Amino acid sequence: MRVNIITLSITDLEKSTAFYQAAFGVEPASMSNDNITFFQLNGLVFSLYPKDKLAEDIGMKPEGNGIGGVTLAHNTKSEAEVDELLNKAEALGAKIIKSAQKVFWGGYSGYFSDLDGHLWEVAYNPFVEFDERDILKLST
Repeated sequence: MRVNIITLSITDLEKSTAFYQAAFGVEPASMSNDNITFFQLNGLVFSLYPKDKLAEDIGMKPEGNGIGGVTLAHNTKSEAEVDELLNKAEALGAKIIKSAQKVFWGGYSGYFSDLDGHLWEVAYNPFVEFDERDILKLST
């Protein structure tokens, strides 16, 4: 299985692009335009696309809030980075859903919802490593 692009449906492309730039420190890829924003990540493309345009492309109605039982996760290298990112996201307009705390599996995490209600977990997991390119490695 391979996932190449994750696209979030959003209501305001300019605001959401600014939010993700500031919260995660990423710049839009050159392919971005007035209709869609692309961010090149470690082996994955993350995109933002207006909800009405995505619904039209799929052939569906744009009603609904975009939450379909999915959460996205951003893993950090320390508990302090979890707190830093949650604070930054909140300052940029995200809503903290669960404050960062020690969790049952031995890590530290919290959740926020972005400007369009998409849920993000920000977590420090002491049981995983990152390679030289900052790609998360699961032990086998």
